[in-house]
Amino acid sequence: MKKEIIASLPELDKVVSYLDEVLPENTVVFLRGDLAAGKTTLTQAIAKAKGIEGEVTSPTFSLQQCYGADNGTALCHYDLYRLDHEEFMQMGLFEEFEKPGWHMVEWGSDALKTFLEGVGYNVVLIEIEPYEDKRKYTIESS
Repeated sequence: MKKEIIASLPELDKVVSYLDEVLPENTVVFLRGDLAAGKTTLTQAIAKAKGIEGEVTSPTFSLQQCYGADNGTALCHYDLYRLDHEEFMQMGLFEEFEKPGWHMVEWGSDALKTFLEGVGYNVVLIEIEPYEDKRKYTIESS
């Protein structure tokens, strides 16, 4: 499956609605894009749509933030900018993907994505690119 959505910041709900329609309840979502592309902004919009209250921030220094949704599932947000696949596994973060909910992974390696797909996780890749005065969200699942 591959889908492209072009949206401005006020239209971000189009992307969130599409994801809510097509993604399984338990999914690992790899977010790709340059610095300031909107990876955390998309995660914030998803959190808001899931009824998560409070501030949703980039886990740049903590590596992971988990937020509880009203329906009992979690929204977990990872920033793996400084970690390669081996370090991620050694830290025991792999087990975190067992939590029910969506797992938003910024800067995840291709090796981690391939590993997760190989062991049966639902994995989706969202590439975010500037497009005129908006963003283009290319959503692809294997």
